[in-house]
Amino acid sequence: MTEDSTRHASKMAKKKAARDKIMATKTDQKGLIIVHTGKGKGKSSAAFGMIFRCIAHDMKCAVVQYIKGGMSTGERDMIQRHFSDTCAFHTMGEGFTWETQDRDRDIEMARAAWEKSKELIRDPANKMVLLDEINIALRYDYIPINDVVDFLVNEKPEMTHVVLTGRNAKEELIEVADLVTEMELIKHPFRSGIKAQIGVEF
Repeated sequence: MTEDSTRHASKMAKKKAARDKIMATKTDQKGLIIVHTGKGKGKSSAAFGMIFRCIAHDMKCAVVQYIKGGMSTGERDMIQRHFSDTCAFHTMGEGFTWETQDRDRDIEMARAAWEKSKELIRDPANKMVLLDEINIALRYDYIPINDVVDFLVNEKPEMTHVVLTGRNAKEELIEVADLVTEMELIKHPFRSGIKAQIGVEF
């Protein structure tokens, strides 16, 4: 072993001992409230990564899509085709608000999606429920933020994970969440005239 290798091994051994000591103190488990927000791409993609982990572990889970609905997506098609016995998938939106141009209808659909979400979260069989793009519905006040926060804090089963995605997450939601990730936009092909592409965006 060279001197550099010996020094590296010693340094890593110390780091591992410190890490193991920290990890030994982390013994609790709980169902998490997880928020993916920000202007950057990847909020739903990261959330679906967790859904596919649940599926891989044969853990019951569910998805409610609040906005997307007017177009087919790879995640929805794959889950409905191959994993519908493990993951319930409900597409309850009809497109983005600038496409529907009907606020009353958008509110009606968002509130129906919230009722379905509560039903799925209350079901103890579901270990994770993804509320995709709910932050958009909350931003436009289609669903009262206080109703969502109150339900998550007071009615969510102790071991159920709930993932909420979309830009502009409300501060009230961020405050009660256990894990919040903000996707930062640095560069995006859309700004260079590149449209959304299959396999990347949907």
